[in-house]
Amino acid sequence: TALGFLMEYEHMSFPDAVAALAQDVGLPLPESGEPERPKPPPALWDALEQAAQFYKQQLKQSPRAIEYLKGRGLTGTIAARYGIGYAPDGSPLKQVFKDYQADALAACGLVIDGERGRYDRFRDRIMFPIRNVKGQIIGFGGRVLGAGEPKYLNSPETPLFHKGSEIYGLFEARAAIKDAGRAVVVEGYMEVVALAQHGVEFAVATLGTATTPIHARTLLRHTDRLIYAFDGDNAGRKAAWRALENTLEALQDGKEVGFLFLPEGEDPDSYIRQHGRDAFLKLLDNAMPLSAFLVRELSRDRKLDSQEGRAALLKDARPLLEKLAAPLLASLIRRQLAELAHLQADDLGQL
Repeated sequence: TALGFLMEYEHMSFPDAVAALAQDVGLPLPESGEPERPKPPPALWDALEQAAQFYKQQLKQSPRAIEYLKGRGLTGTIAARYGIGYAPDGSPLKQVFKDYQADALAACGLVIDGERGRYDRFRDRIMFPIRNVKGQIIGFGGRVLGAGEPKYLNSPETPLFHKGSEIYGLFEARAAIKDAGRAVVVEGYMEVVALAQHGVEFAVATLGTATTPIHARTLLRHTDRLIYAFDGDNAGRKAAWRALENTLEALQDGKEVGFLFLPEGEDPDSYIRQHGRDAFLKLLDNAMPLSAFLVRELSRDRKLDSQEGRAALLKDARPLLEKLAAPLLASLIRRQLAELAHLQADDLGQL
């Protein structure tokens, strides 16, 4: 059916598929009891598309931006595939839009209204268009050339763009994720594009925020195997733990989630450039399963030879296991924790 096609091919949930079909044919949806989200005006979509075309043209005219991308090992082909552009310094969008004071430009996050007037949000940055699952541009990520803060600047929250639910590169990676049978989540736009340049086209990134349950649920609709790639330092481990906590409620039995910790000082971009695609794929193959990471972190720095240490382990494990939406996996982890605490699994269940 048409619904089945959208759910299988576009990886939509059933309600999203119904809403998409209804919108395409102009039928109203039955009342759900929830207030309907207002539909964004077409001017917002048009403004973002127009800006994206302008940024792409500007990239061709900026030797400095081109040299930066070449220095990161990117070709023109991969830059075109992801629609990468360049936002010049100043406020060049004044020349792009006849009405630079239009409400739509502020509403979609292209400009900022300051005390001294309106100016472009993105200036002297490599521009990465962010697309929704339909391929429509909903916002931008801008990376500074060289030194400068912030290194990455995202569009603000707008009627089109909600960074807690959108995933960079998912539209471009859908076919590769299906072919590879897995998806890998990295930390930045440049890592996604660099991995694609080296033949790992199933990489995506969250948008400058920790992985949320919505991110995890969306990705696990696209694949049965999800791998988070993090730096091997303490900050990377903390980010991985946040990703684990927010993935538990999206996990189902039969789905696999793993964690890859790169050697200290490496990120996916630098690692694949130095060691090659096959070495990176081997790392992915050996990613630590979610269950092993969970037990390892719960056990870290605990004195499991004491009753107090074992009690603290079980106390911290309980809320995590209650969140875990995969009952078979939860049962197996519970059994492993029972062994660590020198308990029978049945005794742990009673506790």
